Amino acid sequence: MRRIEGQINGVIRMIESGQYCIDILNQTKAVKNALVTVETKILEAHLSNCVHDSFVDPNTADKKIEELIKVLKKN
Repeated sequence: MRRIEGQINGVIRMIESGQYCIDILNQTKAVKNALVTVETKILEAHLSNCVHDSFVDPNTADKKIEELIKVLKKN
């Protein structure tokens, strides 16, 4: 997340200094890709821990599955 924060600060500096648009777009793509990587790691951890552990209790499992579906539907 600190690396992503640094990338975002870099994009801000690029915009403020009037850098070439394509260069800025390339950096924003890098930020988006880094966020997808973080999101994937968090999802994997959630599935491996929280969701996996919830299958002991069917009511809890249903709630965890509903939560996950709700998050995945967001754009």
